[in-house]
Amino acid sequence: MTVLKPRSRTISVRLSEEEYLTLRRVCSLTGARSVSHLTREAMHSVLGDVNREVPFGRHLEKFRAEMKSLEKKVEQLEAKITTFKAEGVS
Repeated sequence: MTVLKPRSRTISVRLSEEEYLTLRRVCSLTGARSVSHLTREAMHSVLGDVNREVPFGRHLEKFRAEMKSLEKKVEQLEAKITTFKAEGVS
């Protein structure tokens, strides 16, 4: 396979054995070709790939808003379950 964008720079990062094994598991789960490929993709997410229309920051804001919404729904469900249990005991 021809490399369209040859890579000539290297970044070295020290990881614990547990961190490295976790990265390997994530590679298996996501179908990443290698730890390097997974790391490069994560880096692109953080830096905001040039080809993207929406910067990473907006994705993060949307993610946080969705998490808040889910948290609120879980609290509502918890309240309903508590009420249901209380009514069932009476």
